[in-house]
Amino acid sequence: MATEATSFAAIQDEFNAYIGDIVYATMTTVDKRGRPRARVLIPVWEIVEGRPVGWLATYRTPVKAAHLAGNPHAAFSYWTPRQNAVSVDTVAEWTDDPEIKRHVWDLYLRTSPAGAGYDLGRFWRGGPADPELHVLRLTPWRVQVIRGSDLRGRIWKAEDAA
Repeated sequence: MATEATSFAAIQDEFNAYIGDIVYATMTTVDKRGRPRARVLIPVWEIVEGRPVGWLATYRTPVKAAHLAGNPHAAFSYWTPRQNAVSVDTVAEWTDDPEIKRHVWDLYLRTSPAGAGYDLGRFWRGGPADPELHVLRLTPWRVQVIRGSDLRGRIWKAEDAA
């Protein structure tokens, strides 16, 4: 049974610890017929004005772009064999702003190796201005953390979540 968190701060420590430990997330989107597609990626997260904001450095594949154009909702799931888990329901939007790309590039570097980040230069040799680098902003509307030792779950929802 999950309980509601009154603020994101109430689950932030577990959120950060589990994501830093697990690193890889399964991202799920749906196609125009409602069929899910999952892929494993590494988003990074920061707290802005008391709320989580995620960023995903990625390739803008035709499937991912079509899914998000039809339905911008994406789910991210983290899990470890210790049964610790994080589920993040988001609205995803592409951003091409050069300043945001630089911010995301630096955020990936800052969260590595202690967290879920890494050197994006391994994939995008042209740096933040590489034309193949695309960035998704992930705006969570619901986050659930589950502690495996007792399967205690806590859920945070954005105030404007339906």
